[in-house]
Amino acid sequence: MIVLRRLYTPLATRVPGSRTCSLHLLEFAGQWPSSEKRQFESNMRVIKNFVTAEEEQVLMREIEPNISRLPYESSHWDDAIHGYREMERRNWSPENQAVLNRVSRDAFGGRVMPFVHILDLAELGVIKPHVDSTRFCGHTIAGISLLSDCVMRLKRVTKDPDSASQSADVLLPRFSLYIMSALARYEFTHEILAREESWFKERLVERQRRVSVICRNEP
Repeated sequence: MIVLRRLYTPLATRVPGSRTCSLHLLEFAGQWPSSEKRQFESNMRVIKNFVTAEEEQVLMREIEPNISRLPYESSHWDDAIHGYREMERRNWSPENQAVLNRVSRDAFGGRVMPFVHILDLAELGVIKPHVDSTRFCGHTIAGISLLSDCVMRLKRVTKDPDSASQSADVLLPRFSLYIMSALARYEFTHEILAREESWFKERLVERQRRVSVICRNEP
């Protein structure tokens, strides 16, 4: 039997739309009460086309010379990430600081940690299921997706059999900003699916190298 795979057309090739939260980028699985689904939707927001192609170029122009000096690591200290390199940066060019100021405004109401985390995930890299520690940052995390689309999967952490099946796949398009907080951040594991597992609504997302620019608030 021959199975034909439908490839998900990278959103970077499409005509940019408005910078609004897009619920069609969420796909739910399992038993979800309507009230919890609404809460999850408000806690796991995705803003398409948060940055333009030109802004991506300017961000990468500042990121690439520094991060390219680092080797890709095979595993993280807590075994959560494979095929990655990372760095933190505080000082940015005026153009890029203006983009980060938009993140601070839209995701944190202006209250954001000064250091920005840059995570470079190789084409064959993967982020395994994990829950972030509250020791390092507050209740909200926001990340700009550069260079590639990807699929983030969130699974409920619970011993309750009625909610144990709850999960959601989130399409994170290139140029988008995701804002994850509260319920989505601490009651679900989250992961970035491997290239060959990056299916969304029965379509395969062509995930390539992905750089995320991540901001957090204070613990």
